[in-house]
Amino acid sequence: MEKEVLEQLRYPIGKFEIPESITESKLEEWISVLETLPQRLSDLVSPLSEEQLETPYRPDGWTVRQLVHHISDSHHNSYIRFKWALTEDKPTIKAYDEKAWAELFDTRTAPILMSLYHLSAVHAKLVYLIRGLSKQDLKRSFIHPDGNQETTLEENIGRYAWHSNHHFAHIENLVKRKGW
Repeated sequence: MEKEVLEQLRYPIGKFEIPESITESKLEEWISVLETLPQRLSDLVSPLSEEQLETPYRPDGWTVRQLVHHISDSHHNSYIRFKWALTEDKPTIKAYDEKAWAELFDTRTAPILMSLYHLSAVHAKLVYLIRGLSKQDLKRSFIHPDGNQETTLEENIGRYAWHSNHHFAHIENLVKRKGW
């Protein structure tokens, strides 16, 4: 498969870029993505058969099942990062090996409903928390140990809105390509 085609399969909506200015309307757009993802994802994947759930979204990519569990795991970690940044001064967060997590037996075999329920609960809590943050709170930050990158909470809202749409597009594009 062509390198350009693989890159389009890997990044169907492009890579995340932090806008120069994060406006109120941009924040609201991102929060809306976070608020609606659990239902949108559930609507997309619930009709799929077990065989379809075992289909990789691209060559050498994760299966739909692994993607659903990954989204839940990743967004759980993000929620914790918000809490750390709000209760500690620029904490260095704990990174995790998402590829290793995706290969664990539960991620490869567990029913997706577990992660769909979990994602729904995590997003309800996350959106409730975010909507209660002040402008000052949104400027709080954490340090990611990979490259010591500082990330503000408002940037993290955008990153996880992008992450939501990124993996949703992986599955949606697969469903379209396969005619499911």
